[in-house]
Amino acid sequence: MNISAWAIRTPLPVILLFVILTALGLKSYATLPITYFPAINVPAVGVTVEEPAAAPGQIETEITRLIENSVAGLSDIKEISSIISEGRSETAVEFEIGVPIDRAVSDVRDAVTKIRDRLPAAIDEPIIERIDSENQPVATYSAHNSSMSAEELSFFIDDVVVRKLQGLDGIGRVELVGTVNREIHVLLKAERLAPLGLTASSVSDQVAASQFNLPSGRGNVDAQNMTVATKAAVSTLDQLATIRLSLPQGKSVSLSDVAVVADTTEKRQDFARLDGEPAVGFTVYKALGAGDVDVAEKLARALEEIAGTSPGTEFKIVDDSVTLTLANFLSARSTLIEGAILAVVVVFLFLRDWRATLIAAVSLPLSVIPTFWVMELAGFSLNMLSLLAITLVAGILVDDSIVEIENIVRHKNLGKSAFKAAIDASDEIGLAVIAISAAIIAVFAPVGMMAGEIGQYFRQFGLTVAIAVFFSLLVARLVTPLIAAYFLTSPSKVLVEGRLVAGYRGLVDLAIRWRWITAGLAAGLFALTIVLAGFLPSAFLPAQDTGRMTVSIELPPGSTLADNEEVSDLIARRLKTIEDIKTVFVRAGSGSDGVRDIRKAVIVMTIADRDQRKLPLSQIRERAEALLRAIPDLRFEFVNDRGGRDVSFAILSANGEQASTAARAILTEMRSNPMFVNPASSEATRQPELSVVVSPERAADLGVSAREVATAIRVATLGDADSRLPSFKDSGRLIPIRTLAEEAGIDRLEKLRQLRIMTSSGALLPLEAVARLEQGESVSVINRMERQRRVEIGADLAVGITQGEGIAALRNLPSVRALPPEVELLATGDSDSKDSVFSSFAFAMIAGLSLVVIVLILLFGNPLTPLTIVTPLPLALSGVVASLILTGHPVSLPVVIGILMLMGIVVKNSIMLVDFAVELERSGLRRREATIEACAERLRPIVMTTLAMVAGMVPAALGHEIGGEFRAPMAVAVIGGLIVSTVLSLVVVPACHVLIADLSDVMKRLARMNGCGGKPGRSEA
Repeated sequence: MNISAWAIRTPLPVILLFVILTALGLKSYATLPITYFPAINVPAVGVTVEEPAAAPGQIETEITRLIENSVAGLSDIKEISSIISEGRSETAVEFEIGVPIDRAVSDVRDAVTKIRDRLPAAIDEPIIERIDSENQPVATYSAHNSSMSAEELSFFIDDVVVRKLQGLDGIGRVELVGTVNREIHVLLKAERLAPLGLTASSVSDQVAASQFNLPSGRGNVDAQNMTVATKAAVSTLDQLATIRLSLPQGKSVSLSDVAVVADTTEKRQDFARLDGEPAVGFTVYKALGAGDVDVAEKLARALEEIAGTSPGTEFKIVDDSVTLTLANFLSARSTLIEGAILAVVVVFLFLRDWRATLIAAVSLPLSVIPTFWVMELAGFSLNMLSLLAITLVAGILVDDSIVEIENIVRHKNLGKSAFKAAIDASDEIGLAVIAISAAIIAVFAPVGMMAGEIGQYFRQFGLTVAIAVFFSLLVARLVTPLIAAYFLTSPSKVLVEGRLVAGYRGLVDLAIRWRWITAGLAAGLFALTIVLAGFLPSAFLPAQDTGRMTVSIELPPGSTLADNEEVSDLIARRLKTIEDIKTVFVRAGSGSDGVRDIRKAVIVMTIADRDQRKLPLSQIRERAEALLRAIPDLRFEFVNDRGGRDVSFAILSANGEQASTAARAILTEMRSNPMFVNPASSEATRQPELSVVVSPERAADLGVSAREVATAIRVATLGDADSRLPSFKDSGRLIPIRTLAEEAGIDRLEKLRQLRIMTSSGALLPLEAVARLEQGESVSVINRMERQRRVEIGADLAVGITQGEGIAALRNLPSVRALPPEVELLATGDSDSKDSVFSSFAFAMIAGLSLVVIVLILLFGNPLTPLTIVTPLPLALSGVVASLILTGHPVSLPVVIGILMLMGIVVKNSIMLVDFAVELERSGLRRREATIEACAERLRPIVMTTLAMVAGMVPAALGHEIGGEFRAPMAVAVIGGLIVSTVLSLVVVPACHVLIADLSDVMKRLARMNGCGGKPGRSEA
């Protein structure tokens, strides 16, 4: 049944169908969330255990390894990794895609519960929670109110702002930045404790015991049923200072006799600076599946309301990801519109008929708009990859309709009425149009089905292309013939074959006559292409200008938080001298890896808009790097928006010393290689450590345990663990009470040696009676992966060096080639993503090509015909390689996407040629004449559709707008592949068609001779 003829004769159902689809699409477009990346759901669970002041090596042995071994036995685990810092163990357990996150959390919790009694008693309760892969920060704000202190402003943010924001739909969590928290400090006077027989630990315990209000029962008292509550907590600081402390002799003293009670703030482990000034603020993270732009708008409105009800309060945005997300969306939309306009202009230049051009132009919105509706049903968003898909198919979406309308115009010029021409032309071209769309869908459907985390990223890309092309096919088979039948009323033109077509006829005749030579030359070109492709540089992603730069800094071992403040302020002042840097935001207390360390900080520089800059981004970075290098004893590294570096890898070994030795050797060679810039290791620095070595014999004789020694030191220096601190209630607010030595109480080794430890008999002894002090060094951070020690090494690459070249140079280092069997080198970050993404796409390409061949066999009913149709594929690669060489783009992810796109669209030309040639041959023409005639008739639509697609790609290839760095290499690859494959396939495909058809005839004759004893007939060529 000719569905196009049905649409022409019964137009009302088709009109109603597309009116409904368009309305649904417009509604979906208005409600689809706008995000930067697609929503991904990787089942991962984090286990966090804290033991205040414990050294990383101790935590690794006593906590992390036990947890890793416990969860390793769970099913469907993909990867286990751990980061261990002072007092903290963080283990991430990643499960295979598809494992329900609730089950994953439950399994990990059960595994940790089984070993809970084997973990140290001093730890805080393990925190087990899901790790949200898509929980990305939307914006960071700083708050200011001149009438509030830093502590008051911090409480205002925590009590008012956070509570307000967390009630908004789409906001996941709010993280405080640079806040100052109030604490009640009980500052012990060391010289007064010893004479009274008190220790820091005993005072802390007694203060905690005095601060509670507990329900105690219920009973009938004086004929009334009452609840009974025991209330011991004090209500004022004066009362806290007067509480009595029991002494060993049975007497008591007030707390004020041995300590000073101060209403102050906690000892800070982090801070924030905005342009060198202290900043107090918060970072807002979106919930899973929420739209970045929608959340940012709600956030801005909520903060405006809070500022309106809190006089003097101001909020300033210091860092955000929404600006880039929105700019990428707007630039992709404008690129789509510009490409569509150029494609329509090309159609008009060929057809010279405004009515026919208008019919072709209608196909684009009728294909794109309903696609939004299906995207909403599938839970997609308008993100970088789905927008890339729509931008990419701008020229393709009008392609089917161009083929239809060009054939209708050709039939009309033969003297037929518009109605008759629409029916005959759509019937003639129907199989070719279906085959073209089916081939593209077959190529991109496997991309939407790729497995793993990469598959979740590219699912929306592949399926969006397939959905849009499907609607394009519906438009071409239903709407285009329908409109043409009733609207294409312009006068017919007399068809006159020009000299170009006549010359092309002669060229095709020559190619067919020398078809073996033609095929051989094409094969030789493909071989040359493969050779040249081996010399192309490669990279994971092209460098992108996001309007911001991020650098992670690290101070020398032993540096304090005050040192970090001083250096960070100096850096901020110097960076602000670079005119194009608008703001400098410093967040100290952790590095780019998220590990807590008072020596580290992350600096985010906001750069002026592109059209307002005096310098290109590369020069701004060079100047910033020069300023940072001028600061002595400072380690720094620039990180990309994904938190990684140009090249990164891990050294793994069960033996930590072997891993360290191998990493140091590799790092030494990298520093002497000019290709690598600023290489650094996660184990490059060690921190000073004071070891308290307890003598087991003396401790046993005196009745002192090592745990009591550790507790006494921790309480005297840091206070008790946060989870065990008592609280002071003030106006409904719970303020922690921390007992610790005065600020200068233990500022020298001698004072630490004299710290009093209580024995089991109640006597007090100095610390030096049971232990000796040793000064040394220890690692500040321990990284683990797959239950092995892991040393991470990262480096930037010199100008002009691509990621592929850097990785190849790394693997050729003598130290890497000489790694012992017990040590493994594993790519991480972008280096790992590059390999996994490229291999996933390689599999998708093979699957797509297989599906294309299967679809073509089913449509044409001949197993050899698809061999002719896929001939342009290797020719397209020649164009890709040539375009990359000319433009200097490396082979990156966008280029791979472009090659994938070419697999679907370059077969279009051969489908149109072969389909018409077979049709003419069936009508009685000899094969050679039928092929030449088909080439002459299909020359105009082939050239027209190719130029339309090329024109649709031109705005993306220029890459001037936000996000253009990603789209440009892809568009360049597609344009090069399209042009070269079209030019060559117009000659090679007819020659290969005749060649393969002749071989098919020979095989059939041989089969008849073997089966029936018949005689072979003569060749039709």
